[in-house]
Amino acid sequence: MTTNRLPIGALAGAAALLPVLLAVAAPLLAPADPTAGQLADRLLDPGSAGHLLGTDSQGRDILSRLLWAARPSLTAGLLPVAVAGLAGALLGIAAGLGGRLTEQALLRTLDVLYAFPGVLLAIAVASLLTPGLGATVLALSVVLTPAVARVAFTETRRIRSAEYLEAARVSGATWPALVLRQVLPVVAPVVLVYATSLVGLAIVYAAGLSFLGLGVAPPTPEWGAMLDELRPAIFTHPWLAATPALVILGVSVLFNTLGETLRAQAGNRGVPGVAPGEAEAAEPRETEGNPPQERDAGHDSTTARDPAAGPGPVAPLPAPLAVRLPSRET
Repeated sequence: MTTNRLPIGALAGAAALLPVLLAVAAPLLAPADPTAGQLADRLLDPGSAGHLLGTDSQGRDILSRLLWAARPSLTAGLLPVAVAGLAGALLGIAAGLGGRLTEQALLRTLDVLYAFPGVLLAIAVASLLTPGLGATVLALSVVLTPAVARVAFTETRRIRSAEYLEAARVSGATWPALVLRQVLPVVAPVVLVYATSLVGLAIVYAAGLSFLGLGVAPPTPEWGAMLDELRPAIFTHPWLAATPALVILGVSVLFNTLGETLRAQAGNRGVPGVAPGEAEAAEPRETEGNPPQERDAGHDSTTARDPAAGPGPVAPLPAPLAVRLPSRET
């Protein structure tokens, strides 16, 4: 099964990399200046001479604006996920390894943020700041961090009583050394797989903030801002108005597909993150020719594991964030 998924994973990775490459090559690929327009060429239909995707209400080439808009749009999607991944991992590990007071203080603080719908929290944070890319990154980082922290906390809590961690403590390992050498290598793959599935959501949220005037400000092209600029023409020139919306949808689907593929492949390799259905399908069924095997109560594997070898497979992660994730089990 793993062999069959490898081409799918490579294809998903290449497809998700395509928008990034287009953003980097925007100066070479864009046929016109994205901020300069001619009123005589306003609202041209797709396929017009010199304007493959038409022009907006100010005569600016839409294809050029889409290519240049990929830079702030992808930055607003990727950077908050990176910040949330780092901050969430550290907070989750601190809550998992800390004492009862530290755990409750961190988790209850995250619960306060987690109680708000993601869109409303992003709007609330961005409205307190000056509109721009920085405001978008900060707002989305605040929205995504609690979900990532919950994932990191769950994984840290699973291994905090492991014998190899106790041995490291007894040997006098400092807290930073314990985190960097023992805990982070276990938590990082789980957080990385989960965070990948959040990129598409972050891109949609960033476009929404720009659409409301709380994100990247004109004249800098950005997919959400372009959608707002073309909104008045949605009835007279629907294809022009739909172009940035289709781009936002397509790019978010690409990154969501990449995240799901990584989760599936990680599960097939025994790394946390596999969907429940895939975990059940991978287990051998008990038949006459395949009698039940002894199972270790502490692990999913059918044979006992050496505690010094580190942790084994664990329960599945929650599905990728839709509006708010993961579950509220503490």
